[in-house]
Amino acid sequence: MASPDRHPPALHDRAIQDLSFIRRTMEGASAFTDVPGWGLVGIGVSALLTAALAQGQPTAGRWLAVWIGEAVLAASVGTALLWFKMRRNGRASAKVPLTVPARKFFLGLLPAIIAGAILTLAMVDGPAMAAPIADGIPALLPALWLTLYGTGIVTAGMHSVRAVPSMGMTFMTLGAIAGVGSPALGAWMLALGFGLTHIGFGLWIARRHGG
Repeated sequence: MASPDRHPPALHDRAIQDLSFIRRTMEGASAFTDVPGWGLVGIGVSALLTAALAQGQPTAGRWLAVWIGEAVLAASVGTALLWFKMRRNGRASAKVPLTVPARKFFLGLLPAIIAGAILTLAMVDGPAMAAPIADGIPALLPALWLTLYGTGIVTAGMHSVRAVPSMGMTFMTLGAIAGVGSPALGAWMLALGFGLTHIGFGLWIARRHGG
């Protein structure tokens, strides 16, 4: 038989370990409520400006470059404002930049974003980028962007507030419409999705969940 432990853990040490375990469990089960509503509004406004600017470009390559620039800008602004909101609410620090719910949110969103980037590269034809927008941009590209982004938002939203998966479903619906319509309709769906949808749900989140 094993001999009894001659130095059992002190009662207060065991209590601290139990409380730490309970805290981690509760944190992992909690919803991610730090989606920056005003950040989504800002992203939506920039997307509307981008949609207007992109349609005025002379070639498909410049159209694509404008939208890629918008994606990089939106990702940077959204991440910065999300972290700022987490810091303001006391849920992020230099030692713990992302909470468990935040990590779940990003892990749900990133695969769809990466898939969208890979498929965009696969769909784009290099020589066609010098052609006008109507001839050089694949007709299904807006549908691809909207649908995959919406899918990522729905997946990430399973660990967030109710408005987030609803926003994702809206993007998927717009993607479906863009997929069965003309290229011109796809351009309108991009503005409606990345522009007005972000603005509408951003205002909802800012009102219901602060910032």
